[in-house]
Amino acid sequence: MLAAAPTMPLAMATVGSIASNGGKASASSTASSDAAALRRAIAAERARPAPPKLPRAAFLSQPREHGFALAPDGRQVAWLGEHGGRRGVWLQALPDGQPRLRLARTDANELVWSRDGRWLFLPGSRQLAVLAADGQGGDGELSTLGGLGRRVFVGPDPAIGDAALVVERPARNAADAPRWRLLRVQPGGRETPLHEDSLPIVDAAIDDTGKLAWLMRAEGEAHVLYRLASPGRAVLTCAVPRRCRLLGTSSGGGQWLIGNVDADLSGLLHVAADGAVTRVHQDPRGEADLNHVALDPADGEPRFLGYDSTVPQLLARSPEDDRRLAAVRGALTGASLRVQVGGERWLMIERGDRLRGERAWLASADGALQPLRQEAGFVFGGHPQERPDEAVMSRKWPIQWTASDGRRLHGFLTLPLGVDVARAPLVVSVHGGPFSLVRPDFSNDAQLLANRGYAVFQPNFRGSTGMGLDYVLASRGDFGNGRVQKDIVEGTRWLLANGVGDAERVAIVGASFGGYSALLGVTFEPSLFKAAVAGVPPADFGRVVHEYQGAGQEMHPGIPMAASMRALGVDPDDAAQMQRLAAQSPSANAAALTRPVLVLAGGQDERVPIRGVTHYVARLRTLGKDATFFVDTDAGHAIADEKTREAYYFLMERLLHETIGGAEPEPASPALQAHLTRHLR
Repeated sequence: MLAAAPTMPLAMATVGSIASNGGKASASSTASSDAAALRRAIAAERARPAPPKLPRAAFLSQPREHGFALAPDGRQVAWLGEHGGRRGVWLQALPDGQPRLRLARTDANELVWSRDGRWLFLPGSRQLAVLAADGQGGDGELSTLGGLGRRVFVGPDPAIGDAALVVERPARNAADAPRWRLLRVQPGGRETPLHEDSLPIVDAAIDDTGKLAWLMRAEGEAHVLYRLASPGRAVLTCAVPRRCRLLGTSSGGGQWLIGNVDADLSGLLHVAADGAVTRVHQDPRGEADLNHVALDPADGEPRFLGYDSTVPQLLARSPEDDRRLAAVRGALTGASLRVQVGGERWLMIERGDRLRGERAWLASADGALQPLRQEAGFVFGGHPQERPDEAVMSRKWPIQWTASDGRRLHGFLTLPLGVDVARAPLVVSVHGGPFSLVRPDFSNDAQLLANRGYAVFQPNFRGSTGMGLDYVLASRGDFGNGRVQKDIVEGTRWLLANGVGDAERVAIVGASFGGYSALLGVTFEPSLFKAAVAGVPPADFGRVVHEYQGAGQEMHPGIPMAASMRALGVDPDDAAQMQRLAAQSPSANAAALTRPVLVLAGGQDERVPIRGVTHYVARLRTLGKDATFFVDTDAGHAIADEKTREAYYFLMERLLHETIGGAEPEPASPALQAHLTRHLR
């Protein structure tokens, strides 16, 4: 049973928005407000001077140092450093110690401190290692990750400093009955089984005595949380597509969660030791799901809450923290902020719509900021790169518009500086997923295109996440040439009608689902979209969804992808729905295509099988269509190779230049030209 709780007073840090909240205003007044706000954005960006054209490398380079993690006691900070093609782990004693390379090579993708601040865990794609960070011995590998055993890092053991928790999943197609195990792993190969189950273990929590106190497992199409007191009992059920994510143990023995089991929006929930569930807080704007939480490392209490689906917000739960946060905000005006607490010291991670990458700051008790490792810079092709100057980057404006069926929709607009945008080419950039979203931080694609003089529209169509369960479910599985695509088309036409973009110079681009949407756009709306760029696209969305059956992929841990998709309105067992998606697919309508397309694919794509993409492009070629096909035979669904990413930008810029009159691309280097020759089909 869910207990009601008064909302705690929280202070809010936001970036200014042109989005209207609609409220109880009439449709006409809301539309007028949307248009007026859009005009203000257009005027603001036109008044700024036109920027210099930046090289592609400025939007492709990677930070040399990232993944900053503050020790719980605030005495050290760690980060990952990329040097000479190798990733290492660095440590620095605070406040003014010298950085030292602690481990020369690692495949870790994040750094996680032990609760006592003496150990540093390094989870990577292949192994979990631990480093002794306080001068003691004990470095070593704790466990393999992935592989046949499919082990997954859960987190540090709060009761034992050098121990971590991992879940071991059964190998696929195991001969015996499947068994999941929760293990405590320590240096020297020590492993202690804590729980074994016939059902998937999703998460767990250890109490201060080292005993397993809470367990979350997948049961059918739900995550069920158990309080393992005597006797153990289920206290919370999150049936997909609802979500509940454990954060940590509270001082009274309960659990903190991020979840939407009780409401449309995900918020901060508390489950008491007796099983009573309380909603502690949600977005005071009534718009965004809770995205991230900063816990106090001493008592596990949530101190900061982050909501940033539409505009970035960082909320402090106490007046004292809010006063200190206000001083930080005064120095970092308009930033999207995250905070890590370490004793009296804070590590602030700054992001922004015009800030490429992120900046790290150490904040003292009075809010004074000290920059951390900001001189490290970026690298591309082995060469150092400067961070693009924020003064020449475009603003990413949050916008809202009303669909033809009355639903309020969200998105972002990035405008080129110093130009009449009514005469500018317009690029619609569609996010992947489809159950994902565009957030209000830096977008490489949008900034690259805006720097070339394009206006860029990034719609968060219905089905996008981050804005409540109702917003996600409103798609009703209509992902062919139906309601979701209509959101994108109507948003584009609304912008054109309100002075953004030349209606004769519009293109559509995207990757994954965004690539599918781009192909739908030029196939069914050729009078609107003059060209399409489709990265790793399913040419038949329904077929790809159907292939999720039995494929072992998951959206919610322990729950088959097909079940999650079904809960979200896309049922691979619904023959009528699959037939409709097939009939409306770009693949089935290849003959109707009259606009040029660029398709990029990965030969090892685990989400969108290459055979479907190849078959679609071959069909286009047979029909004499204008199709350019680039295949990186070694790439998966996420394109990692930097030359392939550069090729994508070069080919995209070239197509947009040729079709909608944008800027001519920077010439290809000999190395890039060789890469293009090798992979263009």
